[in-house]
Parts: sequence; structure tokens; C-alpha cells
Amino acid sequence: MQQLSVLVLHGPNLNLLGLREPGVYGRVTLDEINRLLETEGHSWQANVSTLQSNHEGVLVDAIHSARERHQGILINPGAYTHTSVAIRDAIAAVALPTVEVHLSNIYRREEFRHHSYIAPVAIGQISGFGAESYRLGLQALIHHIRQNQ
Repeated sequence: MQQLSVLVLHGPNLNLLGLREPGVYGRVTLDEINRLLETEGHSWQANVSTLQSNHEGVLVDAIHSARERHQGILINPGAYTHTSVAIRDAIAAVALPTVEVHLSNIYRREEFRHHSYIAPVAIGQISGFGAESYRLGLQALIHHIRQNQ
């Protein structure tokens, strides 16, 4: 199997996982999620690179750069899910398979969280399973990439 490379992007406030609203987002930290993804990626013969930013432009720049370095993107855009046309357009522009993930089920939350600008340009979306959403998203993304090589 060919070694793949996947970029994992974490949006705003996800650096506070484990502290921020644990009843909604759980007690798992971002470092723990990143280690889980690196281990899972290794078992699927894929390199996993992670980046968290609270700044939209940093995320857009990372998406642009991914085109030359990675075969897919796993993204939890955080609040940018519901507001960022720029992130949506960047994903569409690079045309890399992208999976959107969320710790909580955004459709069981406030009405404003029900709309995702990212979903129409993603190959799929997984939400509501806590940190497991990331692992499931990574598996689905790697499977999709390998099926379409």
C-alpha cells in the first residue's frame, strides 16, 4: 500500500478541548485527539499532520498548501463551519477529498449550528461521536482516497 498523507485541521477554540464545555465537547484534549489520529493513521499506512488555529486565514493558507503535500483533508472547522465562505472556497479550490467532523451533533444544537458551509464541498460529514468522530472521519477519508487512486 502506498503511504498517504492527510492534513488534519482544527478550527477555533478546539485548543481548549478538555476544559471548554466538557458536557458538550467531552474531556479529551486536542493533544490526545492528535495522538489518536497519528496512531490510527500509522495503522492505515498514512502520515497525519495536524494544525489548530483560531485564525481563519491560517486555516485557508494551510488548505492551499495541502494541495502539494497531502492527498486529503480532515477538518473540524469549529464555529467557522457556520460562517466561513473563505474556508469553503479554499476546500473547493484545492479539490482534495475532505471530510468534515464535529465532536457534537451540530443538528441537535442551536439552530444557527445546523448550517454548514463546508458540507457541500466535503465528501462526507461525521458528527456527534466525540473524539471518535475524528477517528471515523480519518478512516473514511483514507478508504475513499485508496478506492479512488
